[in-house]
Amino acid sequence: MIGGLSLAFGAPFVLAGLLALPVIWWLLKLTPPRPQVEAFPPLRILQRVLKTEETPSKSPWWLTLLRLLLAALVIFALAAPTLNPRETVISGSGPVALLVDNGWSSGANWDARRKAAEAIIRQAGETGRPVALAFTAEGPDNDPAPIEAATALERLAAVGPRPIPTHRLEAAKRLATALSGQTPGTLVFLSDGLDSADAQEAATTLAALSPAQTVVYEPDIANVIGLTKADNSTESLIVSAVRPAGEPDRPFTLVARDSQSREVGTAPVTFDTAKGTGEARFDIPVEMRNDIARIEVEGAATAGAVRLLDDSFRRRRVALVSGESADDAQPLLSPLYYISRALQPYADLVRPSTADLAKAIPELLQRKPSVVVLADIGVVPETARTALEKFVNDGGYLVRFAGPRLAATTGEDPLVPVRLRAGERQLGGAMSWSEPQKLAAMSDTSPFAGIAVPDDVTVSRQILAEPSADLAKHTWASLTDGTPLVTARQQGAGTIVLFHVTAEATWSNLPISGAFVSMLRRIVSLSRANAGGTQGKSAAESLPPYRLLDGTGRLVSPGPEAQPLTVTAKGQAPVTLQNPPGLYGGEDGYVAHNLLAADAELKPLAAKDFGAAVDQRPYLNQDSLDLRPWLFAAALVLFALDALALLWLNGGFDRFKERFSRRPATSAAILLMALAGGAILATVTAPTVALAQTIEHSDKFDVERAIKATAQTHLAYVETGDAAEDDKSEAGLRGLTRYIAAKTALEPGAPMGVDITKDELAFYPLIYWPISATDPMPSTDAISRIDAYMKQGGTVLFDVQGDTLSSLNGDVSAGQRRLRDILGDLDIPPLEPVPANHVLTKAFYILNSFPGLHDDSPLWVESLVQDADGNKRPARGGDGVSSIMITANDFAGAWAIDDQGLFLYPTDSSDPRQREMAYRAGVNIVMYVLTGNYKADQVHVPALLERLGQ
Repeated sequence: MIGGLSLAFGAPFVLAGLLALPVIWWLLKLTPPRPQVEAFPPLRILQRVLKTEETPSKSPWWLTLLRLLLAALVIFALAAPTLNPRETVISGSGPVALLVDNGWSSGANWDARRKAAEAIIRQAGETGRPVALAFTAEGPDNDPAPIEAATALERLAAVGPRPIPTHRLEAAKRLATALSGQTPGTLVFLSDGLDSADAQEAATTLAALSPAQTVVYEPDIANVIGLTKADNSTESLIVSAVRPAGEPDRPFTLVARDSQSREVGTAPVTFDTAKGTGEARFDIPVEMRNDIARIEVEGAATAGAVRLLDDSFRRRRVALVSGESADDAQPLLSPLYYISRALQPYADLVRPSTADLAKAIPELLQRKPSVVVLADIGVVPETARTALEKFVNDGGYLVRFAGPRLAATTGEDPLVPVRLRAGERQLGGAMSWSEPQKLAAMSDTSPFAGIAVPDDVTVSRQILAEPSADLAKHTWASLTDGTPLVTARQQGAGTIVLFHVTAEATWSNLPISGAFVSMLRRIVSLSRANAGGTQGKSAAESLPPYRLLDGTGRLVSPGPEAQPLTVTAKGQAPVTLQNPPGLYGGEDGYVAHNLLAADAELKPLAAKDFGAAVDQRPYLNQDSLDLRPWLFAAALVLFALDALALLWLNGGFDRFKERFSRRPATSAAILLMALAGGAILATVTAPTVALAQTIEHSDKFDVERAIKATAQTHLAYVETGDAAEDDKSEAGLRGLTRYIAAKTALEPGAPMGVDITKDELAFYPLIYWPISATDPMPSTDAISRIDAYMKQGGTVLFDVQGDTLSSLNGDVSAGQRRLRDILGDLDIPPLEPVPANHVLTKAFYILNSFPGLHDDSPLWVESLVQDADGNKRPARGGDGVSSIMITANDFAGAWAIDDQGLFLYPTDSSDPRQREMAYRAGVNIVMYVLTGNYKADQVHVPALLERLGQ
């Protein structure tokens, strides 16, 4: 024993070889090294030609000492020395039975447990006793039948810690069955130090074997800790932890990491020593908290010290879709502005890449949002409606906001929670109130319960719900007069929510209040992450293993034993060998399956009766060390030094130096050739870099047409398939183009016909569409493309052929019926005839009417927005252009000319002024479409002059 360390030799008699060291010294003296050879000039050689050769009389003392040390190291290595040899633990005869805990808490000290088991198995092998080896976290395949010690060591090396609880009773029964009819001479229980519900029954089962000797190993459990719950509350992230009660207090630190294992934050754990429970608080911004993918105890290295977080913990993904036109550039007037500001800190917001709702909504749903927000969308295309219904039925939240477009829709809409009345309720009109209404307090039964409503929140316009017996059940928030403000209906596993006001501050100042933020946050929190994915299914669902925890708390790929996890509304299956803790699902969405439940407790292992006196031992910290490899390695190093010493004494280094100095050019050439060869090899083996790429254009995209359409402004018309009608449209726009070039600074190019089913429409500011009863009904895709074109800022001028269009309601002609069918699939706001103060009446010419070949029909445009005083403003919100115009005055017929510039069609009136006014109407329409309604600012001139004092 030296300094607390013990040393033993497996073959101590070999140390007698040290007595031969004097003999080795004597032999080395008899065989000195060969004399050094030196080159002399020729005359010097002749002078000493008759002298005899001389040799050294003895070896240098340091070379002799080196060789003696080399011999001593070899002798010590052959004696098999061992540092800290383990004492003999087992005694008696008969099989040696080992019950080894390899559950989740064994990950931190598994090496010590494995080495203790190895020592016992080796001792059993030295005495020729068989070994029965059973593990408490293995399945029925673990056969503990008695085997030879060498085979037992192989099985022990193949087993590691498992990230699951121990099942000691099952392992004890397997061990008892394997030893049936045999009495174990020694029973060794290598425990993890934690108690379990089946520990006493397991001890009773093993006691029935009547072992002659019982040894129980218990580790220090002061460092054992488990994480039981993580709550991402509004104020902070709170993580609950548990450890054995009564253990000495020591500091623990939790580390929060994101999906890339980057550290997001750290927090200490404060424990109640008597109860063994504690918690940690991560006071970091919610944006960072929502990026956390796992929380782990620093340095714990167990599966119980890791808490995995799935999509339900993270921030929700919210898809935002608006019915606004792209030219509404003012952000404060955008329907999505206040929604975005309210949800940005708490959710990931995604927006559509196209204005075509038939494509945009299904694409957004593929990104697995939790909530979809539709702001003032009245008509939803059939494909988008089907996708939204499936999204809601699968558990998603659909939130809709009212607006002019939704108010203008008629008929049943399955995507609203209650039946709605046509039109809207506003100040100064039918179904109106004399003063703006305030919000009533939130009901205790409402999901908005607890949200404070400011006294200054008022509503001036809203969409009304049809009275019904169950309307109160669907009402989440209401006004002081009892009319619903927010209604909702559960559909399938999801919910449809409707705000009866707009998402911007035109109908109500609710969007600019704190209550609006709280209401949206409450809705998002009620939803689940990844709707339509893996969470919240009402029926059982089987999820494949995605990434699983190993015994040391690391995420690894699933092994062959892992099975799909069954998730139901009641919860998940328990942690087992087939369903270890980890992530189940896929990249698009997964469920976190954690080891410890929220009410889990950790208790020290109590003393058990195993039928014999128990010898309790700790796992030793000092490991046995076989010194033979180290001694042989040191001897090899000394042998190399001896060889170098002989080379030096014999002048080998000098001859090498002389040869190198004589041929420096050759050596340099060799070095350069090596470098050049390496460079050539690297060049040859390097991957080929593409210097150019061939751009392949899609067959569906006509590049030449796109260049022509964008190089100059062109008016466009819809190709209906009727040659006569298309020629008339082309001739009409050609005549208008010439008139515009002659009267204004604009020089448009020749009009172009477009196929609305395939041509790109965004190149044209205005599309003229003649409507005839004989024209075929456009396809759903074509209607969706037109709707997207209008939302992106384009304007469509519908011209109903051969009809007087005095009203869009009531009895209509065949042509107007076709127009109504087309408009029924378009998401458009309410329409009205051009008012007297509209920008269209003064965009270029001052006009009172908009005649064409006929002059008996008004020109219909989007309804103007009322200001705070109830007066209609001459422009829509955002200074946008009306995306739709409707007439029946046959503009193309009035504008049409032939190649000589002669008019093709006579007007209803013989007065040439009608055609002149038709051209002026066309100029105003084009100027209005191109320049917007900037002239609406004229209404502010008196107020500005008054403010300036002029």
